[in-house]
Amino acid sequence: MAVDDLRWADVAAAGGIREWVDAQIAKQGLTDPGVPSSMTDAEKKQYKARREEERSVRKDLYRRAWNAYKRSHIVHLGPGVFWHDTADVDRFDADDPAKALQDNALPTLSDVDSLAKALGLSISRLRWMTYHRDVDTGTHYRRWLVPKRDGSPRLISAPKKELKAAQRWIMREITEHLPVHGAAHGFIKGRSILTNAVVHADAKAVVKFDILGFYPTVTMRRVRGLLRRAGLTEQVATLMALLATESPREEVETHGKKHYVATGPRSLPQGAPTSPSITNALCFRLDCRLSGLARKLGARYTRYADDLTFSWHGETKTQIGGLMRAVKMIVRAEGFTIHDKKTRVMRDGSRQKVTGLVVNKAPDTVPSARVPRSTVRHLRAAIKNRELGREGKGESLEHLAGLAAFVMMSDRAKGEAFMTRIKKLIAARDGKSAKE
Repeated sequence: MAVDDLRWADVAAAGGIREWVDAQIAKQGLTDPGVPSSMTDAEKKQYKARREEERSVRKDLYRRAWNAYKRSHIVHLGPGVFWHDTADVDRFDADDPAKALQDNALPTLSDVDSLAKALGLSISRLRWMTYHRDVDTGTHYRRWLVPKRDGSPRLISAPKKELKAAQRWIMREITEHLPVHGAAHGFIKGRSILTNAVVHADAKAVVKFDILGFYPTVTMRRVRGLLRRAGLTEQVATLMALLATESPREEVETHGKKHYVATGPRSLPQGAPTSPSITNALCFRLDCRLSGLARKLGARYTRYADDLTFSWHGETKTQIGGLMRAVKMIVRAEGFTIHDKKTRVMRDGSRQKVTGLVVNKAPDTVPSARVPRSTVRHLRAAIKNRELGREGKGESLEHLAGLAAFVMMSDRAKGEAFMTRIKKLIAARDGKSAKE
């Protein structure tokens, strides 16, 4: 089948679809001159044949013009998604979009075509990747469950290769440029679970809160609003929000064919590269308010993803009751909910853990954060067992290497010693496999 080379620019230059079709009909000499006052039977037959040819040609021209329009426009993005192909300005846009783009160091993406070119996609491919269906026969994600610390399942939705490339571009060029509060420590260059925990080292009291359903709470509409306030146009912001979100889906098989049924609104997937940077930017005002609350109460505050941590130091009076009430109120006002069952109050007389690290002051050391002793002992025993030829209990050497890297983050010398021993075990295993 031949590829139609008609460009929408040529149709638009003629004044639109109808004008272009009329011009093509005239060019082919098929314009209806009108019915003469009198015609012979042969002339009537010829006239009808030409009108039939005109109708056929006109129908084909309209089809070609509409296809050219669709190749350069999105047209529709599925049920429940508001979309139109003409850019406009309304109250949801930044007051000065050009200044907002400059302040955030974002590229100028004025329309659909500029975004598609930036992503290295055709308009039709971009439409395919962003089109929303409540019931779909395919999916852009691979999904699996992993256990949380409390044993409940966590859904991981990893984007497939083409979508992941688009998300990484958005992350690199857009969302990582948006303002982030200094109290945020998750998924930010130069910050980590260690920098988050050290803030609370040697505290009189530590209070931890967890946000319930953090990523699922951030819907497509919230993402689009964030991007529009950053200076992007409604069209571009809508497409980026669709690329960065997906509905939770249930896999259903009917008549031997799989269908993926949406069970909720589109939201940030756990596993998409864009999700952390979007939430960090979206939580900027939340972090501002909670930091202000902490200062008022004489406490310190940090956030690592959905973990909110407050601590008191020195002679400052702890006000835990007031903190709990205020945090719930602020978090709710910012569109989130505190997971009450995960709220923890840790006094200095008990072990205090922040993002997996112990922050109690160890004897004869400066205040710091470190890996729990139980984890270090477990890792040391697991390495020793492997060195003695004993099989691990469901733990691969790569998993042990991950634990060694975890230790290395707070105790470099000890972590490097563990990592050296694990690398020798990996080299021995790989050498043995090669011989076999």
